[in-house]
Amino acid sequence: MTTLLTVLKSGGRYDAAWVERLARGARRHAPSFDRILCLTDLPIEVAGVERVPLRHDWPAWWAKMEAFRPSLTQGPTLLCDLDTVFTDSADALAEPGLAAMEDYFHKGRLSSALLRWDGGELDFIYTTFAAEPARWMTPGACGSVPNAVHGDQVVIDRLVRREGLHVDFLQRLYPNLLDFYDPRRSDHGPVVIFIGDAKPDTATGPVRAAWAEA
Repeated sequence: MTTLLTVLKSGGRYDAAWVERLARGARRHAPSFDRILCLTDLPIEVAGVERVPLRHDWPAWWAKMEAFRPSLTQGPTLLCDLDTVFTDSADALAEPGLAAMEDYFHKGRLSSALLRWDGGELDFIYTTFAAEPARWMTPGACGSVPNAVHGDQVVIDRLVRREGLHVDFLQRLYPNLLDFYDPRRSDHGPVVIFIGDAKPDTATGPVRAAWAEA
């Protein structure tokens, strides 16, 4: 079973509407996913989306560490940020194989915006983090890293490297799949990624239309 997994933590700009739009876009452009699952601490109800309660009150992006809870999924699993927009065929994301988006700013480092694994392959990330969350959330816990912001993907990258796993980058596997949003261009896709302050609800043109219609 292939699973698209997203995380909605309360207290930010995202709500159930973002889950619904991501799910609709995925069903339209990545139908190879058998299941769409949302880890959340909100009482949302979105058609076609399985709601799974968060177990911990880890703040902000740290809630994404629960995506690696043992037995949560079986088969290929894609962790996907809520601000991802699908505009064309993206079934390649449901293929098997450990892979991640390469960080836009830091080459050679993974991004948790899109991260794919198989079943319990990355259970150790949750187990390690959950044992000492305060330690891992502390800036500097991963030593010297290029990232200006200490967040979930810094820790994920560190733990994956420590485990000796090789992560393929999606940009190398599928050169024409990911596209970073640029307001100076009208056409984007098939999978539109937002960096920094840019978000689908402030985008313009076809990307905004694709998000709003999803």
